[in-house]
Amino acid sequence: MSSAPGAEAAPGSNPTITTTTRPTAPAGLTASAKRHMFSSLRNRNYRLFFTGAMVSNTGTWMSRIAQDWLVLSITGSSTAVGITTALQFLPMLLFGLYGGVIADRYPKRKLLLVSQASMGLLGLVLAVLTLSGHVQVWHVYAIAFLLGVVTVVDNPTRQSFVVEMVGPKDVRNAVSLNSANFQTARLIGPAVAGVLITAVGSGWAFLINGLSFGAPLIGLLLMRQEELHQVEPTPRGKGQLREGLRYVASRPELIWPIVLVGFIGTFGFNFPIWLSAFAHGVFHAGASTYGLFNTAMAVGSVAGALLAARRTATRLRMLVGAAVVFGALEMVAALSPSMYLLAALLVVIGVFGITINTTANSTVQLATDPAMRGRVMSLFMMVFVGGTPLGGPVVGWATDTYGARVGFLTGGLVSAAAAAAVGLAIHWTARRTQATT
Repeated sequence: MSSAPGAEAAPGSNPTITTTTRPTAPAGLTASAKRHMFSSLRNRNYRLFFTGAMVSNTGTWMSRIAQDWLVLSITGSSTAVGITTALQFLPMLLFGLYGGVIADRYPKRKLLLVSQASMGLLGLVLAVLTLSGHVQVWHVYAIAFLLGVVTVVDNPTRQSFVVEMVGPKDVRNAVSLNSANFQTARLIGPAVAGVLITAVGSGWAFLINGLSFGAPLIGLLLMRQEELHQVEPTPRGKGQLREGLRYVASRPELIWPIVLVGFIGTFGFNFPIWLSAFAHGVFHAGASTYGLFNTAMAVGSVAGALLAARRTATRLRMLVGAAVVFGALEMVAALSPSMYLLAALLVVIGVFGITINTTANSTVQLATDPAMRGRVMSLFMMVFVGGTPLGGPVVGWATDTYGARVGFLTGGLVSAAAAAAVGLAIHWTARRTQATT
């Protein structure tokens, strides 16, 4: 999940859009330290967070692969896979902004203890249902929806907690390392899941996922609270949701990244649908090939995240350019004649996909007043992942009706077109601002 225009603006200001942010180095911070790829890991609390996340992220990826393959095995339908994905993200679309209000109102560490424990419990319930042979597709739907409800609070809380652990000067690095963490787990999880599903079935992947949440819980409990850069919780009051929306609406440096990731998240990130359909319907292969595709994409994502961790400033046009290339690569990948060429293209798609993610995420965090960060990040995540309930079934239907290639091609086309439109809008806004000053 770099900086963007307005990232260094004072709270309450309404800065103009520029193409580059070059923050001043904090006192005592040398250029080499700024560029240290793993600088955030010097912080003990963040090390605990990072380690726990690595374990639970691996379990999460195992569960995702097992869940998609289980639904496809039960129903034989890519639409059903799309519905599962949609149900998991529907609560974010419906209630995402309220999660941000909660994240701003209560201590984030305590909220994360509750949310992570809840996710682990749901993983164990799905494991019991599957291992006992009683699982039905509606069980998977229900648990996916409940996971989405927990994510409504967990996601903005976890995103904004990063700044409290490492402080503003390391937030770009920490966001990038979080992405590298998640994508490294994506290398391990699908491979292990593919072996487990083939050997003993999906239930063991769900069991490992449920147990893996013990790691972040232990990490949160061991943190030194006095070392956190804690933000005073926002008192309960009327109109806090509207206040957050007005805050974003008045700041172009927040609006454009959020609009762009909304289109990309809705139409360009439906990989569970496309890749399971390519493995099953195009190349007539099994779960191991689906795991291979996810692993290939994760290789690129890890590389992209580590490159992002070295950046100290980013250009807004990098975000737009990466999104254009991302969409174009998806269109090329849709026409791949072999699974190995598709896997190679997925590596490059992973690089550009994670560049979009890290640039937009840190852009929005750094441009936001700390007291508003939970609400702003909830809007960011609601738009980014909450669009999936709208795009998932549509993309799943297109994939079932016209084939995996057409579904993938459509997602890439929409992503590239949206990026080009946002780029033109940013250029036009900048020129209009310059003309009036």
